[in-house]
Amino acid sequence: MKVGCIGLGDIAQKAYLPVLATQPGLELHLQTRTPATLHRVADSLHLPQEQRHVGLDALLAQGLDAAFVHAPTTAHPEIVTRLLEAGVSTYVDKPLAYELNESERLVRLAEERDVSLMVGFNRRYAPGYVQCADHPRELILMQKNRIGLPEEPRTMILDDFIHVVDTLRFLVPGPVDDVTVRARVEDGLLHHVVLQLAGDGFTALGVMNRLSGSAEEILEVSGQDTKRQVCNLAEVIDHKGQPTVRRRGDWVSVARQRGVEQAALAFLDAVRAGKVLSARDALATHQLCERVVAAVQEPPVAL
Repeated sequence: MKVGCIGLGDIAQKAYLPVLATQPGLELHLQTRTPATLHRVADSLHLPQEQRHVGLDALLAQGLDAAFVHAPTTAHPEIVTRLLEAGVSTYVDKPLAYELNESERLVRLAEERDVSLMVGFNRRYAPGYVQCADHPRELILMQKNRIGLPEEPRTMILDDFIHVVDTLRFLVPGPVDDVTVRARVEDGLLHHVVLQLAGDGFTALGVMNRLSGSAEEILEVSGQDTKRQVCNLAEVIDHKGQPTVRRRGDWVSVARQRGVEQAALAFLDAVRAGKVLSARDALATHQLCERVVAAVQEPPVAL
């Protein structure tokens, strides 16, 4: 199976290439517009010259079965369009695009061409978060905080808060009938945002504070007098009386801990099996993010 990797930044080098490069029966092709990066990364993987490409045209000429897109978000619409039109099953980092109309167009194109399109929401595959899906979830609380990083609202929400939004959607135990957004914006920069999703018998809260003084990610699900907490995707703590702690094994890779390996392999397994993957559910996450952007950017109402 011929698989392309487009974009060779940190996410590709640290998370995806260590997984892809070890898969049997996979012929890996790399593409980036920066020759020095291309050859440095390809040399580290001992790839021959014919599997190194500076241009997308040269990559597509190889007759790819699948591709992973790790280019900057601004380049996603053009690259994903080219791949889908060529009939190449495509896995792309979140978000599909910064603008909802572009994300919707790409999902429609994949459906029209009957080609797989998968968005890399790796937390749906992270072992600790998967375990939370098996726990009572009357109340869900997820915090993903950073240090000194207030940002323009659309960029922050689509690049980072989207993980929180998608994880809440993954974990809510039923249909959502109420969406509430609260935020602090100062001088055009988003300092923090809170999303509440509620339905019959449950409430889910997603929080991101870009001036929290700590870089952390904490997920808690509780119900029926029990609670499960996941800290930084690595430590699972069950609370029912005396807490019990389960930590990531010493030899568990970061890619596996964060669900990247499982997501990538699920995509490749689907391609091998001839199963067409839909990005329609991922699009629902983008649509909810657009509601958050709109709420954050609404001018305050004078009292």
